Amino acid sequence: MFDTKLKLAPDILHTPALAPTRDGFGKGLLELGESNPNVVALCADLAESTRMLAFKEKYPERYIELGVAEQNLATIASGLANYGKIPFIASYAAFSPGRNNEQIRTTISLNNVPVKIVGSHAGVSVGPDGATHQALEDIALMRVQPNMTVISPCDEHEARKATLAAAAHRGPVYLRLAREKTPVMTTLQTPFEIGKVNVVWHPSRGGGKKPEVAIFATGPLLYNALLAAHELENTFEVTVVNVHTIKPLDKAAIVKVAKSAGRVVTVEEHQVAGGLGSAIAELLAREAPMPIEFVGVEDRFGQSGTPLELISYYGMGVRGIVEKARLVRRRRV
Repeated sequence: MFDTKLKLAPDILHTPALAPTRDGFGKGLLELGESNPNVVALCADLAESTRMLAFKEKYPERYIELGVAEQNLATIASGLANYGKIPFIASYAAFSPGRNNEQIRTTISLNNVPVKIVGSHAGVSVGPDGATHQALEDIALMRVQPNMTVISPCDEHEARKATLAAAAHRGPVYLRLAREKTPVMTTLQTPFEIGKVNVVWHPSRGGGKKPEVAIFATGPLLYNALLAAHELENTFEVTVVNVHTIKPLDKAAIVKVAKSAGRVVTVEEHQVAGGLGSAIAELLAREAPMPIEFVGVEDRFGQSGTPLELISYYGMGVRGIVEKARLVRRRRV
């Protein structure tokens, strides 16, 4: 049962609108260009793909094209941030933070300057581009760096809100985006706050029945988690939580939901090692040890294929989530 207080998109389980999360970033960046003259954009020869093009065309004096030079992307942005600007830097996530991780670490995170790193085309859903372009390690790279905030929006609306919130945040931010069109699950009115989860699916039966499994999902795969919850609702109760902010985690809320269910499944389009699943496992190991299963890529590189084929092949489809929920439910609490 959807949490109606969150004003989720109507009928999203059946006929959702589709849009890539990168579109939300482009819209948010354009809004920032109008409202904040300190916002600048830097890109590595991918303005159209990363959705910086509209900002480039409207504010050419605040746009810097660096070509295929992701290391310079980070270091120049760091310098601009030191002098009062709010730089957004964008490339494919495989290249930023994949290629320029050392520059991000040394010039941005270490100095705690407000550079906003936009990693587009993340996950396997870039499809035919194959393993070289499928960033499955980017969350791990970014969340391990002190001072860095890591956001993985679930849809276009949330990506726009995350972009606006990132600009207002004082420190560095990593914003993870997807290329493929994915279901729009939220609305313009759905609340978004850095570091605060949203519980989007409650047990469907009355009488205050508690869930048996809590599903924590991030990014567009939240939609598959909702479909899995819908499929399971006549078998056992689950709760689904949108963890759009992977760092800092909403520790108190996550522990509360996990304790209520007693069993956990995490869902992400990323390596299981180092991503959302690792972050929640680390938290629960300290605060509330319990059975946990992970949906994500299990220590493998990506490959060429259609986005839907790859999501299914790596066990991140609805069936994969349902199977992990059933598996963890059988484990003793």
